[in-house]
Amino acid sequence: MPVNFTHSALLLSLMLSVGQAQALSQPGPNALATANGIPHPAVIAHRGASFDAPESTAAAYKLARDLGADYLELDLQRSKDGVLFALHDDNLQRTTDVASKFPERKDSPANAFTLAELKTLDAGSWFNSAYPDRARPAYAGLKILTLDEVIDIAQGNPLHKPGLYIETKEPQQFPGIERDLKDKLQDRGWLSPAGSKLAKSELSVGQGKGKVVLQTFDKNSLQMLHKEMPQVPKILLLWIAEGSIEPKSKVKFAESGDKDKATFYARQQPKDNAAFEQWVNDAKALGAIGTGPSATLTHLGDQSYANLVQPWMNQYTHDQGLLVHAYTIDENVDFKKVMDAGVDGIFTNRASELLKYYQRPTTGSVAQLLERNGY
Repeated sequence: MPVNFTHSALLLSLMLSVGQAQALSQPGPNALATANGIPHPAVIAHRGASFDAPESTAAAYKLARDLGADYLELDLQRSKDGVLFALHDDNLQRTTDVASKFPERKDSPANAFTLAELKTLDAGSWFNSAYPDRARPAYAGLKILTLDEVIDIAQGNPLHKPGLYIETKEPQQFPGIERDLKDKLQDRGWLSPAGSKLAKSELSVGQGKGKVVLQTFDKNSLQMLHKEMPQVPKILLLWIAEGSIEPKSKVKFAESGDKDKATFYARQQPKDNAAFEQWVNDAKALGAIGTGPSATLTHLGDQSYANLVQPWMNQYTHDQGLLVHAYTIDENVDFKKVMDAGVDGIFTNRASELLKYYQRPTTGSVAQLLERNGY
C-alpha cells in the first residue's frame, strides 16, 4: 500500500507539473492583448458615444474620443459611387430623413445612394425625437460620415488618439470591400508599423500596433481581411442562428410566442458545446486574435441577445489563446457580470459609464465635452 500510494502521489505531482507548464506556455489574455497593442480591458465605443449623441455621427465619435475611449467602433458600407462610409443599418429609414428627401427610394439599401445623396440626409434629428431627454438642437442636420471623416476625428485630439474598430457589414453586398478598406487605411498611414508594444499611456491606442481592429460576423470576410491585412488584429463576432452558431431550437421568433426579441434571444443556446467551440476554433484558424460574443442584459432591451459570455465559453476561448470582446453593454450591473465571467473588453454605447467603471479618468463630463465640440 505505501509503495502504491507514493507512486500515485508522484504520478499526480508529475501530471500537475505538466499541466502547470502547459498553462504557463499559453500566454494569458492580458499578455495577448499587450502583444497586439490592445488595451486590457478595452473600451470600445459602439458607433461612438451613441447613448448620448446620434450614432455614427461626428457628435458621437468626438465625444467618445474626448472621453478617452480606446476605440471608435463603426460599421463599414460602400456608396453607389464607391466611397466607404459609416452606417449600421442596411436601410436609411431609422436614422435619417430619407423618407422625406427621397420618398420613392426610401426602402432602397444605403448602398444604392451616391455619397452626394447620402450627404443631403439629416442623420441627427431622429435622435432628438427618439430621446427627448438627451436631445440637443445641434444634433439636427448631422451628416453620415465617410471613413475618411471618422479617421480625421480619431486623429483630431492631440491628447488622446483612439483606435478604430471596423466591422465589414453585410460584406457579401460589397465585393472587394476588404481590399478597399486596406487601400484607405494604407493611404491614411494607419497600417504603418508602430512598434509591438502599447505606448506607456494606455490612452494612446491610435499610435500603437493595435490602432486598428477589424471585426466581422462573416467567416469569408474574415479570411479576406486576413489575406489583405495579416498584421492587423481581427475579431470574429459570434451570434446564435442558422448560418452562425447552430441553435439548440429551430423555432423562429415569429413562431415562439415571446413578447419581444430580447426575451426570445435570452432563451437561445448553442446546439451543444461543440457548436460554440467550432466557431472559436474557426476564428483562430482564419487568423482572428479574438471573438466578439453577444451578451444577455439584466434588464433585457433592444441590445440584449443570447448569452455567449458564459464563464466556460470565455475560458474555452482563452484556452485557444484568443481574446473576448463582448457586445453591447451599458450598465454597471452588466459590466460587472461580463467582467466577472472573464471578458477582455466591452462594446458600449456609454463609454462615459464604462470608463468610470474601470476607474479611468475622463477630461470632462458628457455635457462639458459635447459643448466643447459645439453641440
